[in-house]
Amino acid sequence: MNKALSPSLYYTLIVSLGGFIFGFDASVISGAIGFIDVEFGLNDWQQGFVVSSPTLGALIAMLFAGAVSDAIGRRKALIIVASLYLISSICSALAPSYALLVLARFIGGVAFCSLIIAPVYISEISAPENRGKMVSVNQLNIVFGFALSYFSNYYFLQLSASELSWVKELSIDTQTWRYMLGLEAIPALLWLSLLFTVPRSPRWLMLKGKVDEAERTVKSLFDEHQAKAQLSDIQSSLEERSWPLKERLGIVVAKSMRYPLMIGVILAIAQQITGINVIFFYAPTIFEQSGVGTDAAFMQAVWIGLVNVAFTVVAMLTIDKWGRKPLLIIGLCGVILSMSVCAYGFKQATYQLDSEDIAELRITDNRVAAKLTTIENETFYSDVAFKQSLRDNLTEVEYDSLQQQLLNSSITMNAPLVLFGIIAFVASFAMSLGPVMWAMLAEIFPNQARALAISLVGVVNSLTSFLVQLVFPWELMNLGAATTFAIYGAFALISLILVVKLFPETKGRTLEQIAEELAPATK
Repeated sequence: MNKALSPSLYYTLIVSLGGFIFGFDASVISGAIGFIDVEFGLNDWQQGFVVSSPTLGALIAMLFAGAVSDAIGRRKALIIVASLYLISSICSALAPSYALLVLARFIGGVAFCSLIIAPVYISEISAPENRGKMVSVNQLNIVFGFALSYFSNYYFLQLSASELSWVKELSIDTQTWRYMLGLEAIPALLWLSLLFTVPRSPRWLMLKGKVDEAERTVKSLFDEHQAKAQLSDIQSSLEERSWPLKERLGIVVAKSMRYPLMIGVILAIAQQITGINVIFFYAPTIFEQSGVGTDAAFMQAVWIGLVNVAFTVVAMLTIDKWGRKPLLIIGLCGVILSMSVCAYGFKQATYQLDSEDIAELRITDNRVAAKLTTIENETFYSDVAFKQSLRDNLTEVEYDSLQQQLLNSSITMNAPLVLFGIIAFVASFAMSLGPVMWAMLAEIFPNQARALAISLVGVVNSLTSFLVQLVFPWELMNLGAATTFAIYGAFALISLILVVKLFPETKGRTLEQIAEELAPATK
């Protein structure tokens, strides 16, 4: 162990490496999906399913993650998760078909249950006064993963266009997306190795009646005074006995759990229904809709990653000072405003293929140019009408291969305004819903049912994320970008009202104190 770091922080950094891998795994598809679409000839729903299939895996895994981590321990569960990430990354990179790619990404999605197991472990080895920051380290690593995936996607995109001999020898120019997805195997293998060095959770050990090992672990994590206080809190809350699964399920459905479960479910839905994963997973696609071109779209996605990291750091520095609820209120206000800006930006856009655009197209494909003369110089005031007109005049193959080129040629809009709106949205989310949700979920449930309750809330979170990602390509085609972003803003407004009216503040209290204070709220 590194003596320059506190034991809690050292183990937190190791465990939260899983957050980095999740962030990378989840967002690397944003750069690969365009190449995959061309290679396998996907329709809108298939494209959505390639992106959302990991979330479907997570949805199923969340049903069992809490019970499994309670049965075998947080550490052992995380080791299994790391193995799944490694298998998924290798199989995704080698997938020979659409179906096998979906299956490989589904396996990686099962590993997404690390999102609920890691915060539970971190909260159980952290002191109350630092718990918000410690759990936020996991969120910080998630956004580092997002950022690195954008950088690596941009790097591979540039590399694929180069004339370097080794690029062609390794087929990076023709199999770019496979390298994008396969890079994840490196951090996954590292994390798997490091997890064997972390101790088992002292609260889980106490739940299993392993009192001696729990005491040794607590004393290795904290100074004498802190260790004594931590042990006292754990022992009094658990009554020094193990709780069978049936009893823990009874606690989850008890009347005293209704209020904390309501808070958890609202957080889980709000975090996803406001559209954050659409931004992360479809970033280049969204920017391409504004007509900036593929290279610029990938570069702007890099800016999203950087802003995400910066404002997650802001959240880490303020979550234990300002509290959880103020950050949620500030962040949701920012989400509402930024989504309104994006909706306005796309609403003002117009689309027109003029004579010069058609003439330029004739140079490369005279047959397609002839088909589009029927809409030459016609102005469209919505992306939906324009794309439908293209589909009416072109075959599916022609539309898929030329859609982006035609959008770039025809669109007139304030692209910097949309970029500002999206970056403001990411900043608002990164300092609020991103880290605060996981911090609060690790705090609001009692020890005996924490993992199961977070697992239940995780299912709701994953289901919401899956549905939002799945329908996005359809929304973009049938509702348009402006309406889609307006919908996300409306959901953020509803979430803000619920947070203001219903949410408690949990900063600076022990897990046991929070559980005691929330339970009477239902009486």
